Parts: sequence; structure tokens; C-alpha cells
Amino acid sequence: MYLSIIPDSALMTVAIVLFLITYIGLLSFPKYRAYIALISALVFVVLGILPLNQVLGEINFNVLMIIAGTMGIVALFIESKMPALLADILISKVPNVKWATIVLAVFAGVISAFVDNVATVLMVAPVALNVCKKLKVSPVASLVVISISSNLQGSATLVGDTTSILLAGQVDMNFLDFFWFKGRPGLFFINQAGMIATVFVMMYLFRKDTMPIKYDERTEVKDFVPTILLIGMVVLLIISSIINIPDGFIQEHITGLIVIFVLIIGLVYRIIKTKEVKETLEIVKEIDFFTILLLTGLFIIIGGLVNAGVIDKIKDIIVSASQGNLFLAYTIIVWVSVLFSAFVDNIPYIITMLPVIASLGSSFGYFDHAYVLYFGLLIGATLGGNITPIGASANITAIGILRREGHEVPAKTFMKFSVPFTIAAVTTGYLLVWFIFKGVGM
Repeated sequence: MYLSIIPDSALMTVAIVLFLITYIGLLSFPKYRAYIALISALVFVVLGILPLNQVLGEINFNVLMIIAGTMGIVALFIESKMPALLADILISKVPNVKWATIVLAVFAGVISAFVDNVATVLMVAPVALNVCKKLKVSPVASLVVISISSNLQGSATLVGDTTSILLAGQVDMNFLDFFWFKGRPGLFFINQAGMIATVFVMMYLFRKDTMPIKYDERTEVKDFVPTILLIGMVVLLIISSIINIPDGFIQEHITGLIVIFVLIIGLVYRIIKTKEVKETLEIVKEIDFFTILLLTGLFIIIGGLVNAGVIDKIKDIIVSASQGNLFLAYTIIVWVSVLFSAFVDNIPYIITMLPVIASLGSSFGYFDHAYVLYFGLLIGATLGGNITPIGASANITAIGILRREGHEVPAKTFMKFSVPFTIAAVTTGYLLVWFIFKGVGM
């Protein structure tokens, strides 16, 4: 099979125990997650659970480049203050607090389809706080729905969230595939339907907030180049989705190479404009290398689990629980993903489950039903993080901002908004993914 210092009979057990210890460590010590994942990956290799000659093959460098490049471009975009200006313009057009809250939440969702969720909250939250201070109302509800909405749209585009990037890497989806896929409306439109459902929820939740609003502030934007770069990145990703690129390194890494190329242009432009190399390098520091190291370790760990047969075992459990019924298996995947993502980071969860779905699809006729299971996983895991304050980084960020403003947000208060919001969004996505993609194979 492959060289291991562990007997074949004990290989799966050891791999499972190591993985559980790793997962507990990731949950218990979030500040050290990257180091925990890397140390665990090293143990997997040393024990021979994953052969050394397979390690590089398990690391998805295209995914890592997309994440790093997008974070850098977003940092430049935020620095330009363009998102704040757009939010100011939108707020100036609404009649009262109810619609200000809804518009900011929807705006956060739209932005987060192209920008990291945490970055989205950091961009939009100051506008909401300013409005609430002017009107002398609590900003809790506004910031909670902004954070929830930013999570909602993370799976709308290729660059919307790490989970989308991971899925695209697994099933070879390009930028346009998120909009129109296999002759059907893609995840982007499914996400928009979920967002529309949440608007009705917010209209009910904030029905009494009819205080008139007058907002005439305008953030000044002095540099439009970062906005052009962000739009240029999207255009280049679309072009790469259309043109035929020969198989090879460039074809396999084209998306990541484009994003890194745009980031380099942005950094060079900033150095030329400001003549400040040191300050420009601060932008590079905005890239979350901690997350990149975490993903690298997790890629290796999951490769070890696949080699040890653990993934096939999980697949067998799901097949048994669903009694061979595809719809029941799909339902289990969606709602178990919601449950897990409500309490744990969805990045390690998604990385763990993607190979499970690959194995599971073969049990139901892989070429006939693969995508409905993959998309069900993404919908459940992406939207499920909305339920609790600790389920998503964007939620934690919003709670932290409110705490600094003197507002403590108990889980009960958070869930007053998050539960109906999440149920509406997930149910909409759950139904649409099934009816649009059942029977659509690879």
C-alpha cells in the first residue's frame, strides 16, 4: 500500500484519533490554529499516514494564491474608502431606520460576494454605527444583521469566501460557473434568492423602526485605482473562464496567478504613487498568512485521512443513514452542515467534507448526482455559520466592534435575528439547489 510505521490494521484508528485531537485543538486554541494544523500534518507524514512524496500533491496552491491575492486587493480597496462612499450614498436614499438597516445588510451581502466577510463587516459597520449614534438608537440589531448578511453571500462567487474557493478547486469550477452552470442558474442566483427571502424576514423584525432618517455625509475618495483593480480582477477571471488554456501548470493555476498579478500591479502602483515602500508592505501584512498556513496543514491532514480510508468510512455512514436515498443523503448533508457550522469554523469542516462528497457521489451514481451534493454542502456550511455569535469570523468581528462601543450581545439576543434569517436563507437555498441540480453530474 505505502510505507508506514503503523500496521495497516491500526492505520485508520490512529488517523481518526489524530484528526479528533487536531480538531479539538483547533476549537480550543483558535489563536494557535495554524501551528496546530501544521504540527498535526507533520505527525501524519512522520507516521507514514501520508507518504512524503504525496505531500505537495495534496496542497492546492491555486486556492492559496487566490486567497492571498484577494486579501491584498481588498486591503487596497478598503484603504481607498470607496466602500464607505457607496454605503453613504445608499443610506442617503432611504426614508427611515428600518430601511437603513435593511439596505446596509443587503449592501454588506453584495460586497461580501467579492470581498472577505470580515473585511466587509469592517467596511460597513462604521457607517451603521454613525447612523445609530445620530439617531440615538442601539446599533446591535444593525451590526448583527450586517454580519449575518456578509456570511450569506460568501458562496455567491468564486472569490466571495474561502469555502467557495475550496469547492471550485475540488470540482474545477471557474468564475462564470458560479453564475451559470451546466445550462442552469448558478450559486450566485441561488444566493440572491436566499437574500430576498431574508429581506422579508428583516422587514418583519424591524417593522417598528420607522424613525425618519436624514443622512447627508459623503466619504471622500481620492484614489479610484484600487476600485479599477478590483473590477479588473473580476474581468480577467471572466476572460480566463471563457478562453481555452492548454493543460499544464498555467491552466491549473490560472485563477490564482491572475489574482496575484493584479495584487502586484496594485502594490507597484502604490509604491510609485506614495514613494513609501515600507507603508506599502503594510498592505501585504493585511494578507492573513495565518489562515494560509492553516489551510496548508489541513490539506495535508485530509490527504492522510483519504489515504487511511477514513473518508470512505464516513461516506459509508452517510449512505447507511440515508438508506441509499439521494434526497435523504442531500438533506442530511445540508442540515448537518448547518448544525456543525453554527459552532465550528467552516473552513476545516469544508476541507474535511469535500473528499467525503466525492466518495459519496459514487455511491449514488457519481456522474449523475455529484453537484447537488457538493452545492448542498456549501449552502449548509456557508449559511449555517449565521446561527451563533461564534459560528463565523464575521459574527465574532461584529460582536467585538459592539463590545468596544459598550454593547454586550448575549447569544440569545444574537439568535433572535440570526435564527429566522438563517432558516429563511438555508431553506431557500436547500430547495433551489435540489430542484435545479438534482441529476446534474460531472
